[in-house]
Formats: sequence, structure tokens, C-alpha cells
Amino acid sequence: MGNILNKINSPKDLKSLSLDELKQLAGEIREFIIQTVSHTGGHLAPSLGVVELTLALHRVFDAPADRIIWDVGHQCYAHKIITGRRECFDSLRQFGGLSGFPCRWESPFDPFGTGHSSTSISAALGMALARDLSGHKHSVVAVIGDGAMTGGMAFEALDHAGHLKKRLIVVLNDNEMSIAPNVGALSGYLSRLRTDPMYTRGKDEFESLLRRVPSIGPRMLRWVERVKDSFKYLVVPGMFFEELGFTYLGPVNGHSIKDLIEVLNQAKAADEPVLVHALTQKGKGYEAAEKDPGKFHGVGPFDVFNGKNKKSSRVSYTQVFGRTIVNLAEEDDHIAAITAAMTDGTGLTSFAKRFPDRFFDVGIAEQHAVTFAAGLAAEGYKPVVAIYSTFLQRAFDQILHDVCLQKLPVTFALDRGGIVGQDGPTHHGLFDYSYLRMIPNLVVAAPKDENELQHMLKTAVEYQGPMAIRYPRGAGTGCPLDQELKPLPIGQAEVLRSGKDATLLAIGNMVPVAVKVAEHLAEKGYDLTVINARFVKPLDAETIINSIKKTGQLFTLEENVLSGGFGSAVLELLVAKGISNVKIKMIGIPDVFVEHGAPDILREKYGLSVDGVAQTVQTELRRANFRLALKQR
Repeated sequence: MGNILNKINSPKDLKSLSLDELKQLAGEIREFIIQTVSHTGGHLAPSLGVVELTLALHRVFDAPADRIIWDVGHQCYAHKIITGRRECFDSLRQFGGLSGFPCRWESPFDPFGTGHSSTSISAALGMALARDLSGHKHSVVAVIGDGAMTGGMAFEALDHAGHLKKRLIVVLNDNEMSIAPNVGALSGYLSRLRTDPMYTRGKDEFESLLRRVPSIGPRMLRWVERVKDSFKYLVVPGMFFEELGFTYLGPVNGHSIKDLIEVLNQAKAADEPVLVHALTQKGKGYEAAEKDPGKFHGVGPFDVFNGKNKKSSRVSYTQVFGRTIVNLAEEDDHIAAITAAMTDGTGLTSFAKRFPDRFFDVGIAEQHAVTFAAGLAAEGYKPVVAIYSTFLQRAFDQILHDVCLQKLPVTFALDRGGIVGQDGPTHHGLFDYSYLRMIPNLVVAAPKDENELQHMLKTAVEYQGPMAIRYPRGAGTGCPLDQELKPLPIGQAEVLRSGKDATLLAIGNMVPVAVKVAEHLAEKGYDLTVINARFVKPLDAETIINSIKKTGQLFTLEENVLSGGFGSAVLELLVAKGISNVKIKMIGIPDVFVEHGAPDILREKYGLSVDGVAQTVQTELRRANFRLALKQR
């Protein structure tokens, strides 16, 4: 038949294709995604699982007039390819290229930006209500995975949508269940029956007839209703959604374009909320991803032939965290570990296997994870909550109210702190210093390397209150790892180098940068002090003040937004101590959402690389020397 994909420049091009051509196109899209992601990295398995569903959605609906909202966005690659972005798809997740997620300013076919899960139904309901208020007629579709359905926000939206009764379609992409033909056939029949106007009219007429028969009356009618509902609960798998006010359609084979088109057309014709339950296989079409969908959920560049990806030989912060927590839990049976649907991503796989009774994956429910941990802590346990920095933002109130207000000993392990790279603005952990340090009773720390991370974890689980440890994504520095762990004094900094010209006060992964900057500028005649702050809160006031009194010039270094961050904390300290005769320069992320791209490129752009920091420091020192020279004239 020839190459069909090269002829697809918009969803309109799908309308004239036969079913056989659509099937061939699905295969071509899968091959295209596999080849591209093998070079760029990305969310492979989720996108491979929804190719047929994507084609069916764009065949039935008329985007962008009809709104299609992809929850999280892990599943949006086929959508991007057929909505005019095929030719630039090789720039996926690259600096200046396509986002790995739906992006409003990238395409009119992306009506809502997503990156954190469980938001699509809420957004879609808002759009459906706006449509009705404006008198428009277009369809609104939310595509949500079964994983995202574990998030409480999804159920809040379902509850509200069922109450409002607005015309809305929710497509549940379920890639965990297998298709049972007998149940599927019966359910498909009942689905068609429930959406058939003749059935609805016939049911109303039947109930009206029953009410007019004196011997039956209201009591008998209620009995008939109970029998009818009991039968529906027995045979219909989607009664939970029915009770929430949705018409349930499915389960449908999510890899049958014909079946998907049929059921989506039924949903489109309905005048009420509809939930379409599609069963798909994660990683469909690529054997390595089918066998290990977890590994290929989010993957770096890999070899297509053997599925192996290129990894750093250095141990990662995540791996060190995972090993350390296991070792600590061996010694203390009150340590428990909690994560929110990221067991492998947070390094807790070994802990889960070694201590299954003390490990809890709560699903995509960060709020619950934190308060659940608070409950454990209130009863004498030492919960460690391992959640990516960007996702812990969703549980801010629970951290503040349920943990810190009660000063409960919960350890927050914030993986992916700072710039994370190609996942972009929805995933950078650039706000945690700011949103955590404002909370009373909470100790906030960040290690300079993977070895210090070990000691900080030891400190946290022995501390009698809440403590957060923030560490970066990826490989560590390659430093030696101590075998014996000792708790660090809370709020005590570490002077790594003493000098007289200026103080470099750094936190977390900016400490190695500060050390290299000091070494580099030493060759140019500058003598710099380098301090590893270790703690954002509390600060080591004595060490900081003694140093800046000696040098007279201070640079704070952080991979966090400057607004309310580590540098702001230091400024507040100096104001509180009445110190005003110090020249201060804060180095960090400005008041922007940082785009996606390789971490090294982003750090260079925002002046956080060794060269960038060195240039800033040298420029400021030259200005200070120039001003001093003018005064001495």
C-alpha cells in the first residue's frame, strides 16, 4: 500500500482511510515512535499502547474544534505525530524542540497542558461547562489512564461531572486488565442498549405503565427497581461509574480500531456524561516494552535491537537512597517507606521486596501518602515518604497541617530536586526550597553528594521531628561511600575552603560547582571561601556570619527559584542580625518556568554551570575592586 504516515499531516487526513489503511498506519506510527524515542528518550510504553485509540479518537472527533485532553501526557506521542508535528518529532524533548507533553503554545490540538496526573477530567468538565454557557456544540473528551485514576482529583471531577450532567466523554485507558470475551460481549451489548434512544424511551414508558397498574403501586415499583439494579450490578462491570452519573461503555478492545470507532460514535451521540472503558497493552508492538512496560515507561536513549539503554557507570542518588533506606531499616524495624506510584523511580524496589509489610505504594495520591505517613508517625513509626520534588507540591497542605503542625517524625525524600531535563517545566524540582522552608518545625536539607545523602538519611530517621531531604536526578559525583553512617548536627554547615576575597555559600548539587569555581578562579588570583550549607533550614548563622565578616562579599548558589529560596533565607538571616555592610549576589533560577532540554544546556543558559557561575563571581569581584579603587583615590 505504500507509506501512509508520510501523507498524514492533520487528523482530517484520517477521515478517508479504510480500516485496513488505519491498521497499517498504526504499525507505521509505532515504528516511527520506537525509532525516534530510541534516540531522544521519552515515554515509550504508554504511547505505544494508545496508537489505535488515538487514531479512533481523531477519526470520530474533529479536533481542534472538539477538545481532546490527554491526562499526564505520557500517551500523547501518536497524537502529536498526526496533528502536524511529524516532521519535527525528532526534536522531542530536546532543547528548543517538541515538548514530551501536551503543550498549549505548541499546537491548537493541545487544548490543555498536562504533566501531573489526574487533572484531565476536571479540565474537561470546565471546558464542557464553558461550551454550554457559550452555546457551542463541540465535544469534550478526557483520556485518562487507569494509573491516573488512582488520584483523588480524578474522582472529585467524576463526582462533580455526574452531578452537573454535562455532555462529557471520559475515555479510561486501562492497560492492566486482559480482555474477557464473554464479559466484553455482554457489556458491549448492554452499552449499546443503554445508549439507544429506543431503550431509554421504552424504559420510561414501562415505568409509567407500572405506576398506572393499581395492583403494583409504588411499593412494587421500588421492588422492581431493586431487582433491576441488582441485575445490573451483577452483569455490568462499570456500575461504579453508572452510580456516579456516567453512562458506562465497555470494556472495548483498545487495539481494535473498528470497535473503538463504534463505541466512540455511541459516546459522541449521548447527551450526558459517558465513560468509555478501553483495554490496551502498554508497550504494544515492541517486544522489549511489552515484557517490561515499567522499564520502558520513561526511558533514555536505547538500542532498538536489544532494548538496552545507555547508563552512567556512576551510582545515582536514587540508588544510594534505596540502598541506604534498606540498610537503615535492617537496623530499625520502625522505619517504613511510602511512595506514590513510583516504586522503581524513587529507588524503593529493593525495600519493597525486603520489607513488604513496611512498604506502601498508595498510587498517584500524594496527599494521602503524606497524611497516611503522619498517622504512622503518630503511632511511633518512622515513615520515609519518597516522592519526586515536583509531585510533592501537590501535598503542601498535608505537609504543613498534618505533619509539621504536629511535629511528627516524617522524613520526606525529594528525588529529582532541581533541573531534571527533558520532561520540562512540569517536572523540574525548582520550587521545593521555597515551599518547604516557610513551614514551621520542618528541617530542610540537601546533600552536596551521594555520600552525604547517606548521612542525612541517618540524621532524618533519628530526628524527633519532620525533615525533608532534597537531592538531584541522575548520577552522583562518583565520590567514595562511607560504610559507617553518622547523624549530622542539625543546622551545621561545612567549610570546605577558606579564603579572603569572597564567600561562596552553596547548597545541594551547587556545592561541587562552587568548589570548582573557587579552584578555577584561584588560578586568576582570587581567594574564595566555599561553604557547604547542608541545611536550608535552620541555617548555620555563626559559620555564615563569621565568613562574610572576613570576606565582605557573599554569593549564594542554589538550583532553585530565587523567590523565597535559599538565598532569600540567607538575606533574611542577615537582616535579622542587623548586618548590612555586605555585598550580596544570589545565583539561582529567575522568576520563570524553565523549559525542557538537557540539564547541562539548561544550567548553562541560566548561569548555573561552572563557567557561568565563575563568570558571574569574577564580574562582581572586578566591580567591587573597581569601586574600592575609586574610594581610595
